[in-house]
Amino acid sequence: MAGIWKSTTIRGLTVGGLAAGALGIAVLWASGVEFPFYPPPGLLLLASGAAFVGVAKRAWAPGVGAFLGLFVIVGFVLSSVVSGAGTGNLTGDAGIGGVIGTVIQLAGVVTALVAGSVAVGREYRAGR
Repeated sequence: MAGIWKSTTIRGLTVGGLAAGALGIAVLWASGVEFPFYPPPGLLLLASGAAFVGVAKRAWAPGVGAFLGLFVIVGFVLSSVVSGAGTGNLTGDAGIGGVIGTVIQLAGVVTALVAGSVAVGREYRAGR
């Protein structure tokens, strides 16, 4: 089974994860969750990160996606600890839109973190 996933496929999963994370933030925003800035910075960061990882041909580029995924996960944990906003959205404090947006966002950024890390390792082993 080793080698069944090509590096480009895993890089594509990184891009897809970042795009899903951005979509999740857009759903949160559309459902009325308040953000400290307009537009939500996470939306812009994840969308531009997805574009960068998709276009850049360097072996380390998926690592940017992994870092952005980790950044958003840490932000979720911190917002949950400090104000309860992260877990509040997940448990329904912001309504069903908040739950759906948070689930999409977290699934996307976890995918980006894992796939980006794997893609960097594979691309360096392949000598790119």
